[in-house]
Amino acid sequence: VQLQASGGGSVQAGGSLRLSCVTSGRTFTSTTIAWFRQAPGKEREFVAAIRWNGYEYYGDSVKGRFTISRDKAKNTVYLQMSSLKPEDTAVYYCAVGTGIILSAIREETSYSYWGQGTQVTVSS
Repeated sequence: VQLQASGGGSVQAGGSLRLSCVTSGRTFTSTTIAWFRQAPGKEREFVAAIRWNGYEYYGDSVKGRFTISRDKAKNTVYLQMSSLKPEDTAVYYCAVGTGIILSAIREETSYSYWGQGTQVTVSS
């Protein structure tokens, strides 16, 4: 499985960005696709995930501001980010996992395939 993340950039606080993650290669049932982020000097943080059944999950720091969605026909998952804050500055990664139990959906170790990351910078 290959993942290609894109859409990062620089934006002022309060602005919006949409990230895309295109997946290719082997496909699986019971797949979860997630976004994580990592700021300099910090651990990787769960942002959002969408399961094969369409259910969405969000990290507390982005709930109500970010929306994850997918276009199955394009093998693409999106992360719409609104009301961006300087603390959202990070490298954003998309990841794919299979057979993830709900209690582990926010754990990066649950995901086997990772994209290369895309930088998001929010200035105040």
